[in-house]
Amino acid sequence: MTQGRGPRQFGSTEHLASEAIAAYVDGELRMSAYLRAAHHLSICPDCAFEVDAQQQARRALRRSADVAMPSGLLGLLSQIPSCNSGEPADKSPFAGPAADSTATSRLWSRRWRR
Repeated sequence: MTQGRGPRQFGSTEHLASEAIAAYVDGELRMSAYLRAAHHLSICPDCAFEVDAQQQARRALRRSADVAMPSGLLGLLSQIPSCNSGEPADKSPFAGPAADSTATSRLWSRRWRR
């Protein structure tokens, strides 16, 4: 016979994940998860601080002005060549002769391994 398990309790060293904090602040948690998080926040000052910081950031974003796009930006973006023009997609317009060199790539791979 299996016994029903109650709601999961947070351990003293466990904290809410950043995604859970954001969902808590945005009101996106289901009721059971919200109640567990609210209980945890009542006993964990670290997570309560993180929730407060998230709430402040949310308020600041809501108070901020709309972002305006410069009038010429759309035209400049439309002038960027697409990869479908027949050139290989991995060919960078910024690549010079040294960028295609096998010796250069070996040098970089040796540096990353250190």
